Amino acid sequence: MRNFLLATVAAVAISTPAWADFTDNKIVVGVLGDQSGVVSDVGGPGSILAANMAVEDFGGSVDGTPVEIISADHQNKPDVGSAIAREWFDRKGVDVIVDLPHSGVVFSLMAIATEKKKSLMVSGAASFEITGKSCSPYVTHWTDDTYSLAQGTAAALADQGLKSWFFLTADYSFGTDLEKDATNVVKARGGEVVGGARHPLGTTDFSALLLRARSSKAQVVALASAGADTVNAIKQAGQFGIMRGGQKVAALHAFVTDINSVGLEAAQGLIVTTGFYWDESDGTRAFAKRFFDKHGRMPTREQAGVYTSVLHYLKAAKATHSDDAAIVNAEMRQLPVDKFGKPAKVQDNGRVTYDLGVYRVKAPSESHVPWDFYERLATIPADKAFKTVDQSGCAIPAKAQ
Repeated sequence: MRNFLLATVAAVAISTPAWADFTDNKIVVGVLGDQSGVVSDVGGPGSILAANMAVEDFGGSVDGTPVEIISADHQNKPDVGSAIAREWFDRKGVDVIVDLPHSGVVFSLMAIATEKKKSLMVSGAASFEITGKSCSPYVTHWTDDTYSLAQGTAAALADQGLKSWFFLTADYSFGTDLEKDATNVVKARGGEVVGGARHPLGTTDFSALLLRARSSKAQVVALASAGADTVNAIKQAGQFGIMRGGQKVAALHAFVTDINSVGLEAAQGLIVTTGFYWDESDGTRAFAKRFFDKHGRMPTREQAGVYTSVLHYLKAAKATHSDDAAIVNAEMRQLPVDKFGKPAKVQDNGRVTYDLGVYRVKAPSESHVPWDFYERLATIPADKAFKTVDQSGCAIPAKAQ
């Protein structure tokens, strides 16, 4: 009888397909973002496309286990995002949620993901605290955060001798974090903040705020905002003569799609910091061409972050032959990251680190092909662009269980 049982177990093991180790015999990736609102241009449908491209490039399955993509619009509302995440985790079999613009939504989902022992991979929101005091062993952050953005744009302008600053800040955690981090950089270089104003997400009329910025006589009017808010503020700053009056407008969190919307005539001279620009290497150009052929627009760093994160997650799932969030997240922190042919790595707090580029937006006469917007000014090495785990304030959680 003992030999019979052993033989039966061996036969079952041999006949069991590879996907038996995966929950529900599939891997489900949920793309949760802004599909219709203020930052839909930088993520939105393009993030869904990027996730699908990653799955296709991986072969569509992990050792025979199919990979499924689903998507939804969180409308930049934490309560909406939380309801979707619970539905996905409890009833849709979602293993990992990606994209995730809006820091308020992310902080709400981090508690849920940790409770449910599921994975979040953030490529939209930029609050430094995602991998700071709020860190979780189930969360990774794939794109520039408020600290790294400040190390680029704010530092570059302050080092040019522009010492007095006025902030126009989106009134939620991302905007306030970005203002705080940029302020620290400015003050460390002997500058000062002479004024500021806050605005809600989705502001269309910046006239009163820009008049305050102009009357402040600040050398720099810094925009701590994203998406359509940044586009509207830059356009209206031009209409109010901010730049013609000698003040510099700094877009602390600008995307290539923002520059496309504003136009080079209005955006020329802006200093932009980003960890991804479509024309920076052979790897980014190859990805961008494929993305453009399908989407009609060049990819943003958010969309590129979705692609990189999904590909890395699938590599970790294959290496561990598991979709268990604790196992996969531990493996993701060990595997080297391929960022379009350049190295990156995931720190223990979930922060993905890589070199950052500081760029100047070209004048119209300097742009020779469509979407040729940036001239590289400097490179910030990964160890300077991001805080270490010890500096981050993250109390490294015990190994996820």
